[in-house]
Amino acid sequence: MNNLADTVVVDPGFGGGDKQQQAGPAPQDASVVVPPPATKQSSALKKTSRYRSRSLSASSTDSFSSASYTGSSEDGDDVPPREKVQKNSKGSSDFCVRNIFAQHAFGRREIEIAEQEMPGIIALKKRAAEDKPLKDAKIVGCTHINAQTAVLIETLVELGASVRWAACNIYSTQNEVAAALAESGIPIFAWRGETEEDFWWCIDRCVNAENWQPNMILDDGGDATHLMLKKYPTMFKLVKGIVEESVTGVHRLYQLSKAGKLTVPAMNVNDSVTKTKFDNLYSCKESILDSLKRSTDVMFGGKQVVVCGYGDVGKGCAQALKGQGCIVYITEIDPICALQASMDGFRVVKLNEVIRNVDIVVTATGNKNVVVREHMDKMKSGCIVCNMGHSNTEIDVNGLRTPDLTWEKVRSQVDHIIWPEGKYIILLAEGRLVNLSCSSIPSFAVSITSATQALALIELFNAPPGRYKSDVYLLPKKMDEYVASLHLPTFDAHLTELSDEQAKYMGLNKAGPFKPNYYRY
Repeated sequence: MNNLADTVVVDPGFGGGDKQQQAGPAPQDASVVVPPPATKQSSALKKTSRYRSRSLSASSTDSFSSASYTGSSEDGDDVPPREKVQKNSKGSSDFCVRNIFAQHAFGRREIEIAEQEMPGIIALKKRAAEDKPLKDAKIVGCTHINAQTAVLIETLVELGASVRWAACNIYSTQNEVAAALAESGIPIFAWRGETEEDFWWCIDRCVNAENWQPNMILDDGGDATHLMLKKYPTMFKLVKGIVEESVTGVHRLYQLSKAGKLTVPAMNVNDSVTKTKFDNLYSCKESILDSLKRSTDVMFGGKQVVVCGYGDVGKGCAQALKGQGCIVYITEIDPICALQASMDGFRVVKLNEVIRNVDIVVTATGNKNVVVREHMDKMKSGCIVCNMGHSNTEIDVNGLRTPDLTWEKVRSQVDHIIWPEGKYIILLAEGRLVNLSCSSIPSFAVSITSATQALALIELFNAPPGRYKSDVYLLPKKMDEYVASLHLPTFDAHLTELSDEQAKYMGLNKAGPFKPNYYRY
């Protein structure tokens, strides 16, 4: 636990990536994409003899089969983005996306739609735009790239920051949104379906830029932090702060802190109230159904489902599936969470007790090897397997890449894994985050998290020297309450105010915070 050897994404090393950066002189017209001379296909993209691909039906490529409502995230351009030379309308080529010309208009409309459901982050942008609290901040971002994230990115720019952005997940990027950000002048390096080597190259392009020295990191999973610490340790020491929003990334930060390798302060947004109770719970509660239905057309009524983990994500998933008529089982290691599940009417079991009978398996633990080959060998034919945790290690997908099994791609992000006797299971998004890979997420819930992230960046960037040491901190309770207050006008909600006598009796400030840090909502 005291080292970073066991990471979420296997680091392939960083050699040779810069040689592919320049593909030739840029064309004058932004609409022209110049492919390079024919090159050998990357070995990472070659299909094995045991992998067969069905012809895609119209329903496999329409708007309901990808993470984008427009369907443009799955375009038919086979030229790798790194081998293209593209420019936006301002003449800049400091980005790498799938197809800026064909997709940026769709992406801009996606962003505009998302803004309508993100009142908190928009209110924050309006209130703080004049003060520019992030002036001179140079932020490296590594998060999911979707319409909601784009609203956050453009808010940070409006507040004075200079940003460079990459994706934290190779399947969750909305290509049209990435194109819209590139067209607006934001250096973004992301496209849907990156290889592992592409993934690290994109983050490296954000961190290592000419005449640009990052001083803040906004991370989702810890990969940007990991790369900068490993490859650019001197640059890492100049960072003023890190904001991390995932269980996996926070775990890695605590590992660094315990090992004495964390040399900058970090803010744990994942465990803030506004993240755990709204993004983790309510967002997952709605998006799990959307992702399963959109990718498999499954009927939920009467299905037996096991949800591994009963944290906030697991609670949201279990409640949603139960509400659709599923018979839901829970697996847990924590007796407190197990007791909560039992009191909520779920049966707590060991995975081996129900694995032969369940129709759907959902992982939501943040751990590794929760579902392994032994479990999948016992599953019934047609069982759906998916992951709702950030880490792609919860399902042992590598255990399925053996000569005796056949992989059959049936839709975007949907694979049939076929056993020799004819049994098959349905694996979604190759074990990665299913709601962001196979569907979309509620913009309102993301607004809450985005506002929290923005405030955390502002706090760390403007904090006087000495306020935060090289450790991991929770967001101050006052900021959590402020984020919540930004979203209340949407519901026409009116807060009751304490009288002076009441405030004195409770020992509170009338303006908050209203709960102690140890309070559990």
